[in-house]
Amino acid sequence: MVAQRLDGKACAAEVEEELLIRITACKEKGIKPHLAVIIVGDDPASHVYVGSKVRACERLGIQSTHIELSADSTEEQVRDAIFSLNEQTGLHGILVQSPLPNHMDEEALTDLIDPVKDVDGFHPQNLGRLVQGRLDGMLPCTPSGVMRMLSWAGIETEGKTAVILGRSRIVGMPQSLLLGAKGIDSTVTVAHSRTKNTADLCANADIVIAAVGRPEMVTADWIKEGAVVVDVGINRVDDSTRERGWRLAGDVHPDVASKASWLSPVPGGVGPMTIAMLMENTVRAAEQSYTV
Repeated sequence: MVAQRLDGKACAAEVEEELLIRITACKEKGIKPHLAVIIVGDDPASHVYVGSKVRACERLGIQSTHIELSADSTEEQVRDAIFSLNEQTGLHGILVQSPLPNHMDEEALTDLIDPVKDVDGFHPQNLGRLVQGRLDGMLPCTPSGVMRMLSWAGIETEGKTAVILGRSRIVGMPQSLLLGAKGIDSTVTVAHSRTKNTADLCANADIVIAAVGRPEMVTADWIKEGAVVVDVGINRVDDSTRERGWRLAGDVHPDVASKASWLSPVPGGVGPMTIAMLMENTVRAAEQSYTV
């Protein structure tokens, strides 16, 4: 068996086509969706990610505001920026780009974002709605992007066993809630650093979602024949054969393609979907601004 490609780029392109229609409808009502991104410091990867988000806004006709603060900024300065954005009525989405400098409490700062503008979906109010089984709020972008990819590929989830590797509030835990929600109806196990026999759990799963940040940890012997494997990880690893001396690798070894029925690539899988769902949350926030 050779795994079919869970193509995040193709799926994201379809999401953007749908969003263009909704954005046009917003503009006809005098509302232009507007996203603000706060980035603190000079982390190269963060600036790449922010650049991708800004370009997505440009493609879709979403207004974007890009606020850059130096790495030695204080938490108070970031708080002030968030509070200012919360008060702007023509602004619909706010996100603070992760990671923040070590001297800042990232979770406490993101909790200050107005929940209706929390397009990352990390505010306790939005995560709490998800715990209640309510999918009408701001959903965390990566987990909702994974769900959209599974739907796009026509992958059956009802009654399937799913193992999620990683329990972060950004991916693992909300992903488990989405897969176990009514209408999706998977039976979900969340594995983490203290889980025993992780490989055996994966080997019996119909769906495996890897989000641990360990390069190529999931190998072919972990995966049963015909399983669906989604690779959320994106890791920079040394590679002397490349001119730049490194390459990007996921949490899943490429050899898994010989066992899985579907496998998301890295790059080109979950990454484009995360940005697409960020754009969708921004549009949803704009729509809600004229329906309340």
